[in-house]
Amino acid sequence: MKPYLISLAVGLLVGVIYSLLGVKSPAPPTIALIGLLGILVGEQVVPVAKRLFAGHDLVAYIRTDCAEQVLGHPVKKPDDQA
Repeated sequence: MKPYLISLAVGLLVGVIYSLLGVKSPAPPTIALIGLLGILVGEQVVPVAKRLFAGHDLVAYIRTDCAEQVLGHPVKKPDDQA
């Protein structure tokens, strides 16, 4: 139940920000998609910064965990059978 309440609270906050910026809801598709992309990329800023300051390999993290978070899990195609 807690994640739903947090989601509702964040949604309300975004609604207030939309109102302050003069963006109508539902937002035009391009604006909505750019906003979602910003959320996905923004979620990765802290983990990437932590790894950067800890001296860990960033390239491997970005190619695996970070890429899966932003782009989703790769879909495995079934082998073509004749």
